Amino acid sequence: MSAILRRLVPVTAIAGAMMLAATGCLAGESTSAAAPSSNGDSDSTWSADTLTVDFATYNPLSLIIRDQGLIEEALGDDVTVEWVQSAGSNKANELLRSGSADIASTAGSAALLARANGSPIQVIDIYSQPEWSAIVVGGDSDITSVEDLRGKSVAATKGTDPYFFLLQALDTADIGLDEVEVQNLQHADGRAALDGGSVDAWAGLDPIMAAAEVESGDQLIYRNVDFNTYGFLNATEDFIAQHPDLVQVVVDAYEQARTWALDHPDETAALLAEVAGIDLDVATTVIAERSNLDVSGVPGDDQIAVLTRILPVIADSGDVSGGEEALNAALETIVNDTFAAQAVNGQ
Repeated sequence: MSAILRRLVPVTAIAGAMMLAATGCLAGESTSAAAPSSNGDSDSTWSADTLTVDFATYNPLSLIIRDQGLIEEALGDDVTVEWVQSAGSNKANELLRSGSADIASTAGSAALLARANGSPIQVIDIYSQPEWSAIVVGGDSDITSVEDLRGKSVAATKGTDPYFFLLQALDTADIGLDEVEVQNLQHADGRAALDGGSVDAWAGLDPIMAAAEVESGDQLIYRNVDFNTYGFLNATEDFIAQHPDLVQVVVDAYEQARTWALDHPDETAALLAEVAGIDLDVATTVIAERSNLDVSGVPGDDQIAVLTRILPVIADSGDVSGGEEALNAALETIVNDTFAAQAVNGQ
């Protein structure tokens, strides 16, 4: 555990977990309570003996939960908690799709894209409302506006919020996707390509983007908080149905971490700086100015509204084989508010 954060927030043991009434829970549906099923070990009260959860520098609450051992404290010795790092929403979706993670964090747009393409994930908690994406250029670049991107090369990680931020930004300048050269690079590689002169611009992601401003003198030429979607915590329908007890523990931990982060912004920034390997001033900017953690963890109308607005952009990108029909179907079934509602109301 980090020397910075030693305060453990006790996690209340769950006497009964929420059992899903159906595998695909629609937005706003409620489920009935039921005791967790045994995993075959008569000494265990939990439905599985291992739980794999992601952590990501774009998800500050995950860093707190991991650092403070909140999930481990709740589950005790009966369940082994494994942590895997997500380098971006696309990687988190790959972890969920492959079964390498049981619960993982993405941007809302990335979650919708994955579900529309057949990955049966649902959002079980909202971890932030960030302004984590912008269009970035080098400090000595002649590019000063989105209009200047026509005919230029731009680094972006497909399937993530910065990529869809780029598409929306181009649309404001009436620039088609075929009028720019998009280099599909992971977020950190996009920064490296920009600083190395391999691309003209980069659709950035914090905290890497904030570090690029301070360390490389890079500039944010276009920002729009409305083009950023919420931070989604996701799990597959199968995992939700089979292990509702473990899902509830994780969501409870997220809500406890949110309370702690709001009370300890300086310590939260220090932890982000430590894990991300960035300057404390950069991390403080990310937490204080670009990460709204003071939002309801219960997914619902606010997130649906944002995704509804961005849905045509995703459809036009050609990244969903089923187009708007598949995206609309995914939108109707992506929200599972059961566990977050239980966590929030139980506090």
